[in-house]
Amino acid sequence: MGEFFDVETGGPLRLELRSVDGRDFTLLRAVGYTTPEYADALVVPAGFVTDFASVPDLFTWLVPKSGDFLPAAVLHDALVRPGSHEGPPVRRHEADRIFRTAMIALGTGRVRAWLMWAAVTISTLWASGDLVKRIQLVGLLGLVTLLGTAATLDFFDVWDVVPWMGDRPWPAELALGALFAVLVPSVLAVSWGRYWRAGVIIGVALALLLHVTAALLAIYGLYLVLERIVSGPADEDGVRTRDRRDADAETSLGDR
Repeated sequence: MGEFFDVETGGPLRLELRSVDGRDFTLLRAVGYTTPEYADALVVPAGFVTDFASVPDLFTWLVPKSGDFLPAAVLHDALVRPGSHEGPPVRRHEADRIFRTAMIALGTGRVRAWLMWAAVTISTLWASGDLVKRIQLVGLLGLVTLLGTAATLDFFDVWDVVPWMGDRPWPAELALGALFAVLVPSVLAVSWGRYWRAGVIIGVALALLLHVTAALLAIYGLYLVLERIVSGPADEDGVRTRDRRDADAETSLGDR
């Protein structure tokens, strides 16, 4: 596995950051990382701006934006942005693998590390611009969502359409639903080629967490509606402009 180090002293890593706006952070001290695959170290220079782990708010209960994996997230951010790191060039899929390996070396649990690796692989497939890869990505996610929804409706006897559910006792339907929630995404993931492991992880996670995700999405949507009513609209950065405007006005009055 690789190892992080402090570029200035060559000693243990010192991760020093300054908040830009609460969402983005500037690296105050260069971060270095050595790995056996590359003769020269990978260096993220001071001044680099990162948003840590780019995790949608809906899923931070499972994968937080920061934690013991933070140095790996900063390194990955730099490796996937052309010209943002010093050292040997790194292809995007290799940057994803380094991210996973670095997280495990930092003490991140292997399950979480593989989940986060699979998540960034989705971005890699989409960013490739390859139409085939995008179709494979959307196809797997779409089919798993469609089959999961149909299986749920079949389980509650709303729509009898999924062959492995059928008219069985509910414990048998539940067990078969869980079994095929693993088997179907695993078969579909073969279409992802070298990324098949990520396809299996994402597909199975989506199938098993589909109902949890739907419930959280409904709750989060309700929160957004309530926040809009109470606090007014937000700009593209998520800042409630009405409250900020009122706060700025109060500050101006206080300065007189």
